[in-house]
Amino acid sequence: MSELPLRDDLRGMEPYGAPVSASAVPLNVNENPYAPPAAIVEEMGRAVASALVDANRYPDREATQLRAALAEYVGGVSAANIWAANGSNEVMQHIFGAFGGPGRVALSFSPTYSMYPQYARETFTRFVTVPRRADHSLDRGVVEQALFGERPSIVVVASPNNPTGTLLGSDELSWLVSDCAGVGAILVVDEAYGEFVSPTRHSATQSVLQYGNLVVTRTLSKAFGLAALRLGYAVAPAGIVDALRLVRLPYHLSAATQAAALVALQHADTMLGPIPTIRAEREQLAVALESLGLNVAASEANFVYVSGFADSHRVFSELLDRGYLVRESGPPGNLRISVGTPQQNRDLIQQLSEVLEP
Repeated sequence: MSELPLRDDLRGMEPYGAPVSASAVPLNVNENPYAPPAAIVEEMGRAVASALVDANRYPDREATQLRAALAEYVGGVSAANIWAANGSNEVMQHIFGAFGGPGRVALSFSPTYSMYPQYARETFTRFVTVPRRADHSLDRGVVEQALFGERPSIVVVASPNNPTGTLLGSDELSWLVSDCAGVGAILVVDEAYGEFVSPTRHSATQSVLQYGNLVVTRTLSKAFGLAALRLGYAVAPAGIVDALRLVRLPYHLSAATQAAALVALQHADTMLGPIPTIRAEREQLAVALESLGLNVAASEANFVYVSGFADSHRVFSELLDRGYLVRESGPPGNLRISVGTPQQNRDLIQQLSEVLEP
């Protein structure tokens, strides 16, 4: 590409992507290990076929029915408070496109999701991070220093956080959204893994209508087990949703995607049926990892963040050789492991125990 007129800031960059192995158990991208029920997949197929009878016509560019169904699923909001796109990645791209830009700053808290800098890069937004505490919580003094020093237009925080799995507490949410308002920033709470959180814990979606600057992003890729569908959405005040509509591409969400997602939402209880099992497996996996002398963050997601490896890259490589693909994530010495099926989790622990033997 050296002879192409590529943007200078893209020279030498590598595309985003997690390692792929056709022969290994994929415990590296936080997918739901359970496929949707066959009967629902068949119903989705019929709905898609019906939608494509008029494939010569553009889809509903406002995704009217889908946004209404998402609002009903979330509860307490209307379709005017919902925006939908091709995965929460595109939702985030719309947010950064509308509220970022040249001369503007986006702030987040490390370690966190590795795609945030790319959203910033593609919108010419300067990206800044401040460190979390050792327990992965936020230090209000450090955060406020960054807020009032950098004066960002966007603050993004994942809850549960990727890669640590830790949750933004309700008290943290309260002061963070207030402090963001004080500098004129919107607060984006990324709840991609929100359905895996213990049901007694607070979701930021319940607070959206209390604040004018709070956006919550979610997805059907994780808990719904529909990573291949690519459907994400935002819950936000209507004014923010209207701003996102300014930067979306025309007819960005296909009729097929809208039709299939509507079916999934009609069967939400069934689609989310494996979640209690995944939560229980997450806790058992954490206990088993700690029994090997490792440290595990208090995860509320469908993955665990493990530290205490003398050489995490060696462990990653040897697990891959044994047929298990996990994720090198965060600072050196850490691995992120997605929760698999019970058998996959047991086998992983057995393989890891052998890799760690002196």
